[in-house]
Amino acid sequence: MWSGKFSGRRVALRVRAHLHTHGELSKLPAMNRTLYSLLFHLGLPILALRLLWRAWRAPAYSRRLLERFAFGLPPLKPGGIWIHAVSVGESIAAAPLVRELLARYPALPITITCMTPTGSERIQALFGNQVQHCYLPYDLPWAAARFIRRLQPQLAVIMETELWPNHIHQCAKRGVPVVLANARLSERSARGYARFAKLTAPMLAELSLIAVQSGAEAERFLALGARPACVEVTGSIKFDLRIEPELLAQAQALRAAWNTVQRPVWIAASTHAGEDESVLAAHHLLLQQQPQALLILVPRHPERFASVQQLCVKEGFTTCRRSLGEAPDAATQVLLGDTMGELLLLYALADCAFVGGSLVANGGHNLLEPAALGLPVLSGPHLFNFLEIAALLRSAGALAEVADAEALAATLVRLFADPQQADVMATAGLAVLKANQGALQRLLDGVQRLLPL
Repeated sequence: MWSGKFSGRRVALRVRAHLHTHGELSKLPAMNRTLYSLLFHLGLPILALRLLWRAWRAPAYSRRLLERFAFGLPPLKPGGIWIHAVSVGESIAAAPLVRELLARYPALPITITCMTPTGSERIQALFGNQVQHCYLPYDLPWAAARFIRRLQPQLAVIMETELWPNHIHQCAKRGVPVVLANARLSERSARGYARFAKLTAPMLAELSLIAVQSGAEAERFLALGARPACVEVTGSIKFDLRIEPELLAQAQALRAAWNTVQRPVWIAASTHAGEDESVLAAHHLLLQQQPQALLILVPRHPERFASVQQLCVKEGFTTCRRSLGEAPDAATQVLLGDTMGELLLLYALADCAFVGGSLVANGGHNLLEPAALGLPVLSGPHLFNFLEIAALLRSAGALAEVADAEALAATLVRLFADPQQADVMATAGLAVLKANQGALQRLLDGVQRLLPL
């Protein structure tokens, strides 16, 4: 559970801090895992309080609690492929892989797990009853064992860097190959893992394949103890994103129905707290030059939908909400994208895209989704979660980075005033995607080698 994308992150951090403080990292790997598990149990009250707090902000966190302890699981056919995608971003990244696995192995049940309600909603929106789905139980040894016994997978695939020592060990005990797919590891994360090498190294050694996005990340995994024969540079499967023609047709029809074909439309997607104010300030400035401009504002977390809507009204914007089926009219200045599973559609409705999590120190979100839709891509300076992708887009001229609301507004004014420049950026982004595709096939080749069929 070491990616830090769910409510148990703080428990894991306390576990690692305790081990470090008390000098237990010099013990045997099994002892490290035992101590880790003991401290995880001790941290359960903290985890419970965290869940209560999240449930107060987002009621969906109060549902399906027993699944998080491997009880009350839905009916699951055993013997298939298990894929873990911790939240929304990982679910989207996993989508091309899942589709290919469904096509190649129709007889095998595919189970997708996650840790967040938004991730769960996204999985169900993407695949419906084509896959099995539940929350992944917490990384307690008995919960992990119960889950793996129930599922009996032939292969486990963990998206990106969601490393759970007990779940990985339970798979290894039963001879289940584990793939770390689309793996990424920043310098900062590598330094954190290195502090707990006696726990990290045996965990990585139990992985059957680490399909990393870049050579630099491969070196980091090797330095932490991964087996050289199991580390392969496959690239990022995010470049293999496929845009369905039906999506584009739906977006075109909506813009026509809303009479926004001739209006400048931009989207600020996956914004975080502290970022919406800058986005709205930029929109105020843009409206001075483009009075008909429409902003599609999509907060990252659903628990913030209501507060962001209130902020829009407070800032004086005529606002409508997508969740209520409200269509923007000529007076609408902001369309709040407060639905789940529609981000690609909302991107497709826009002429330019700002990707959030980047004006605040969150590290940014997937820049390739708007690029795949042929949009000029804008972001803030905080892109440490997507350094290599950002570098590729930047060097190709497909990415414009801005430091604040004023710079964001100025860039939007320039792009709307010069459609040719916007087209150049859009074309460059599509070229970057095309040049870097193929990671999915390389990953599938690795999966095929490991499946005992």
